[in-house]
Amino acid sequence: MNDTKSLVLDIAMNLNRVGNWAADGFVEKKERIVTFLENNSSYLKELEKKTLPDKFKKTYSTFISEYKVLEKEGFSQPKDSMDWAEKMMTWGNILTHRANLIQ
Repeated sequence: MNDTKSLVLDIAMNLNRVGNWAADGFVEKKERIVTFLENNSSYLKELEKKTLPDKFKKTYSTFISEYKVLEKEGFSQPKDSMDWAEKMMTWGNILTHRANLIQ
């Protein structure tokens, strides 16, 4: 598996983790959630240096624009933790499936 695909899958896994933790209780799990959001920030910086395949770029661009808002909410506290959790898990699932486009 190439490095770019691994990074995308790591991000996706973290999105699913934080989504699950937030659904279980954002306030109680906030410290862990923030740690994984910080991990994703470093993964995203690494990913910026990579060349993404054209068929993945649109998904990634949409993800980045939505993730910036979700990340900001995650560092403070979402107004609706369950909605936030669902969005994180949805993006985790989307990126997991779309990572197959990366050779």
